[in-house]
Amino acid sequence: MEHAMGKTCIPNNSEQVVTISRSLLSNALALGVKPIGSSVWGIEELRTFLSNKSFLGRKVEEIVSVGQLFNVSLEEILYLEPDLILAWEPAVEAVYPLLSQVAPTVVFSFDDLVKDWKEAFATTAKVLNREAEAQRVWDHYNQRIKDLKSAIGDRYENKTISVVGVYDGGRRAYADAKNSFIGSILEELALQRPPAQNINIDGGGTIDGISEERLELLDGDILFVLVSEFGHTEAYESLKQKPLWKKLNAVQNERVYLVDVFAWSTESPLAADAVFDDLYKYLVQSPLHELGDSL
Repeated sequence: MEHAMGKTCIPNNSEQVVTISRSLLSNALALGVKPIGSSVWGIEELRTFLSNKSFLGRKVEEIVSVGQLFNVSLEEILYLEPDLILAWEPAVEAVYPLLSQVAPTVVFSFDDLVKDWKEAFATTAKVLNREAEAQRVWDHYNQRIKDLKSAIGDRYENKTISVVGVYDGGRRAYADAKNSFIGSILEELALQRPPAQNINIDGGGTIDGISEERLELLDGDILFVLVSEFGHTEAYESLKQKPLWKKLNAVQNERVYLVDVFAWSTESPLAADAVFDDLYKYLVQSPLHELGDSL
């Protein structure tokens, strides 16, 4: 099979898989394959949310850490004796020659995982010889789209949905554009985006580096803020104190909702399932006047 860093002969039915990417970990789990190891970025952070906040929950239990995403442990991977490694190119570009000596290694480019998450999932299914399982995943995904569209109806026909994140202690923010993971889901649900976010952005669909002076780019009728226990929530709390933040339409109308950054930024069907749950909770179950700012 040809991939981002060459050509690899892969086993028909891999049983000892290592993933180096949170999206690839999630894709494998969705297909019924539990990796024996994965990068820290995709496991240790998620284990913080095992009680009730992680979209992968206990699915990650007993998966061994193989190091940080951009500093994987070759020794740990070698010890696990994988028969297949699935990796993200930016994280393994320097060590690919060594990884490929440990086990057949299939590398997904930045564009593979970020620009077209559905195609990346299909490729993962092909590599793992799980294409029948992939079809069942898509049948479930399409049914959820259909059910959620029906539940939403036309109540948001003239409302815009903004999706943003905050970092750097609240001094910088970003917004998910039309061609982001979340953007693609909202488009399938026929939910409108603010004009500033209803665009395609190179490099994964993120409008990055939004300063305090340009907070209007974050505004919409409904505002979802991506947070976690790894600094995102603190950054958001700091941003809330800014005078320009308090002038946003969604803030004044109390339509700000906090959601899990891992679920809303991991390009995979399992993450999409968690996003559907959040959208149902806040757009269908919550009255229009209900106070937001909840997780």
